[in-house]
Amino acid sequence: MRLRSAFAAVLGAALLIAANPVSASAASGQFRYDYVTTEGYEATGFLNNPPSDQCLDLPGVGQDNPEPGHSPKNRTDAWATVFTGLNCQGDSFTLRPQTGGGTERLKVRSVIFS
Repeated sequence: MRLRSAFAAVLGAALLIAANPVSASAASGQFRYDYVTTEGYEATGFLNNPPSDQCLDLPGVGQDNPEPGHSPKNRTDAWATVFTGLNCQGDSFTLRPQTGGGTERLKVRSVIFS
């Protein structure tokens, strides 16, 4: 009797998990950008397989760095919208999947993928 109820519980849990799949949406590929560190060195930042539909502040160009990033390159399979401010605020520009990019004049601090 115990084996039968344990089997029913396991089967019920498996059916619930199968009925509610977790969405693990992410852009495949790499997003790159250049920036100047607070010490004055040229650096390249990147995000590998970033999550979709989530605003991401770019590492290295946050509040502690007065200089924004520049020259973004979208090598992911999703559209990337870059913003001049943190928290996806300010002016924005959309970069197409795989080949989208901007020049040194395009300043960035945050991005969202869709």
